[in-house]
Amino acid sequence: MSDESCSKTNFKSDSQVRWCPGCGDYSILSAVQSILPKLGRKREDVAFVSGIGCSSRFPYYMNTYGFHTIHGRAPAIATGLKAINPNLMVWVITGDGDGLSIGGNHLLHALRRNVDLKILFFNNEIYGLTKGQLSPTSKQGSVTSSTPYGGIDQPINPIRFALAAGATFVARTLDNDVAHMQKTFEAAGRHKGVAFVEILQNCVIFNDKTHEPYIGRTHREEGLLHLEEGEPLRFGAGHGKGIFAENLEIEVAPIGEGAHSKERVLIHKPNAEHSLLTHALADFTYPHRPVPIGIFKQVNHPEYHHLVQEQEHAVIRQEGPADLGALFRAGPTWTID
Repeated sequence: MSDESCSKTNFKSDSQVRWCPGCGDYSILSAVQSILPKLGRKREDVAFVSGIGCSSRFPYYMNTYGFHTIHGRAPAIATGLKAINPNLMVWVITGDGDGLSIGGNHLLHALRRNVDLKILFFNNEIYGLTKGQLSPTSKQGSVTSSTPYGGIDQPINPIRFALAAGATFVARTLDNDVAHMQKTFEAAGRHKGVAFVEILQNCVIFNDKTHEPYIGRTHREEGLLHLEEGEPLRFGAGHGKGIFAENLEIEVAPIGEGAHSKERVLIHKPNAEHSLLTHALADFTYPHRPVPIGIFKQVNHPEYHHLVQEQEHAVIRQEGPADLGALFRAGPTWTID
């Protein structure tokens, strides 16, 4: 591959980027453009598919193949694209409204099938493009243009959703931590199978600082729990707090003696096939518990397009090559005068 094809600039389109000043989408776009050269793909080997929403302008800003589809249907269209052209690296760009409202069903099936898609889920907990309505991830009590007295719905937890659907790679990152985003996106890009990455993203106009209590630079020490493979689950000032288990109950406590000694702090194992701890971590929400960021789960399962190809070849061996003309003439027919 030439030096030109390995540069970040090579993945930037000449379209003017149009998001609100200060929007977290800018840093996400930059992070993606930065990691693509590291993945060793030429721009003609990459496609971005989006639905509807502020984030869905993304394909216009990438100098790759792209498809701005319809509301919620990006995972379905991306599944067809990957199945018919397995050599493409296919990224899906979606948000909390597009992905978990009208698109929830399509997202679920892309995850359970383990389609080799890299799904970036922008979560600002609001409908931004349509001017600030309650979204499926909005916090209970959120006052929006569609819930002037406060939303009464329980929000959907995207990480729990992805794990429940059987995704083989599940992660969370922040729009204001470029280094962490790049590390997470690169890991997702290298994963064989579906990769789901939730990005805690800020909407400066309709839901400003919704994640600030735990991702703000002065709050991260107590508000965030960094997930690193093989490392103890510790956080807080001087890593003085830890995650413990007692009788299958997960407990957050200061590290001390006895049941809460540093030797008993739980170790993060994202490669565990069936981990109660992984599902427990997905349930952590602020202020009762720190919000985990990093890779929750990373396991290897057969990829969907390989299974499709294997079945197709097996049928051809059993039935012989297809004959479209014979298919049209098979079965009862009618002649219309």
